[in-house]
Amino acid sequence: MRETEAVADAAPILIAPPVQTATETRAKSLLRVPRRWWRLDRPDTIVTLTFLTLAVFVLNRQWRDLQGGYLVKSGQDQTMWEWFFAVTAHSVAHLDNPLGTTLQNHPLGVNMMANTAMFGVSIPLAPLTLLFGPTTTYVLVLTVGLFGTALGWYWLFSRELVSSRFAAAIGGLFCGFAPAMVSHANAHPNFVVLFLLPLTALLIIRMSRRTPTVRSVLRDGLLLGVMVAAQILLGEEPLLLFAIGFALFALVYHVHRPVAGLVALRRIVPPVALAAVLAIAITALPLWWQFLGPQSYRYIDHGQMGNDLKSLIQFPSESLGGVLLPGQNVSINPTEENAYFGWPLLALIAILAVWLWRNRPARAATVTLLVMGVISLGAELKIGNHVTGIELPWQWIAHYPLLESVLETRFAMAAIPAIAVLLALAVDRAMRSAYVAVPVFIGLTVALVPLTPTPLPVVTRSETPAFFADGTWQQFSSGGSVVTVPLPRPEDAAGLRWQRDAGFAYPIAGGYFVGPAGAEKKGKYGPDDRPTALLLARVGATGDVPPIDEQAKATAREDLRFWRADMVVLPRTPHRQALVSTLTDLLGNDGVAVDGVRVWDVRGLR
Repeated sequence: MRETEAVADAAPILIAPPVQTATETRAKSLLRVPRRWWRLDRPDTIVTLTFLTLAVFVLNRQWRDLQGGYLVKSGQDQTMWEWFFAVTAHSVAHLDNPLGTTLQNHPLGVNMMANTAMFGVSIPLAPLTLLFGPTTTYVLVLTVGLFGTALGWYWLFSRELVSSRFAAAIGGLFCGFAPAMVSHANAHPNFVVLFLLPLTALLIIRMSRRTPTVRSVLRDGLLLGVMVAAQILLGEEPLLLFAIGFALFALVYHVHRPVAGLVALRRIVPPVALAAVLAIAITALPLWWQFLGPQSYRYIDHGQMGNDLKSLIQFPSESLGGVLLPGQNVSINPTEENAYFGWPLLALIAILAVWLWRNRPARAATVTLLVMGVISLGAELKIGNHVTGIELPWQWIAHYPLLESVLETRFAMAAIPAIAVLLALAVDRAMRSAYVAVPVFIGLTVALVPLTPTPLPVVTRSETPAFFADGTWQQFSSGGSVVTVPLPRPEDAAGLRWQRDAGFAYPIAGGYFVGPAGAEKKGKYGPDDRPTALLLARVGATGDVPPIDEQAKATAREDLRFWRADMVVLPRTPHRQALVSTLTDLLGNDGVAVDGVRVWDVRGLR
């Protein structure tokens, strides 16, 4: 430990490099052919295969049923993401602009760049989507995301933090398969594909260690710029959370040796400045489209979305601990179990933080996880779904630019690498001391075994109505939109899948996306609803048929003209008879029954 501290204090870097013995140094100098940085040795290979196997295990039920399986805890998000992947592939195949489309929310459309369409994978994987379907792309991205994120952090830890590959593997394992990662693997690929973040940290750390030259600035700046641009096209919110957490870690690491910190800062400024220019140049058009293009919005007000304090000590639902000892449901939804670390791990981390406090990376990690954990609790402390009235720091920082659209619960994800640092350092020390090994590995087992992920649950999705699957809809189409009842919305987005299965041959009214609402252009999930859409949604939810007067009929005709609708389609749905009665009163006829749906031809209204 003293040797590690000496190395850390001697060089202005962000994380102490691994300690090598004299024997290891001599052995490496005897190698005739230098190993390339990317070449795996035996421990790396074993770790890689282990991470890949675990990622496939978590998603194996979806892999086994790519045609009919559906990750049930995703809600409607899997439908939305599959639509994003499919419509991007459709745009690429037809040489259309992928940044925006009017196939959903017709005729206003959707700003795809403002909807986390993940162009960093959806465009390169467009051929795969066209050949095998968006479900294959979706589950592949999630699987590679879990595996790649774990491997990326393992690579960073094994090259810059600890000398033991096993210790680095424990850290990488936690980063890739932490409760938040497994939770997001149900529905949010942009919060699972995070492997570029540890590689970015690795590059910055190495930049901080060497005196910049023209050659190194160009090389490092170009590489970093490409990586940041790629991450922007994969997910901007994870990049923001990472930047905040990494900056805090670096600040605490250098706080008691500010001169070394300033030296490191001066070394990274030139390549980082070049990287910023390059990243902006690469992403300028997509970012302009996102913030200023059609259907852009200013920000999203999610309301209070902080973690319940109780969520910190409970086990995640998709884990061994969650199965055996389920706790109170205090998460926002099943895809946002961002802080379910479990009380054994929190107890272990508290002990490790005290034990390793004199180690600079451990000290920086401890402060980072504490700050990120407190921020993740939101503006007001909640315990067991009970609001205590105690104000927390998020209350004062939530309205700053960039932060105003972030779900504060997700700041707990910035604590995951910090926890992994403590785990890796503890295991590394245990591997060098028999006296320490037993208590460390007992604590590690008690803390991590309950967090072992279980396979994500899958159900069989409903079939696409034959009216759309067989092309019958074409009999009622003249190039306008299809209005399914109730309209596709965040609560039920099945209409997006029906459109996709019809080959995107028609646009739809409504949808599931984020777009502007009102004069303020405030972000909203789903379209800025028109009166007829709200009316049909109420009838579909309650089964109550309202009185339909001439004003309601006129409004319905106006809305159908706005949507440029060719047809109104009522599939099998709850309260179907109430919807039939309402539509009959609104449109003045009973419609026709075709292929299991009821259709009203409204082309005469256009």
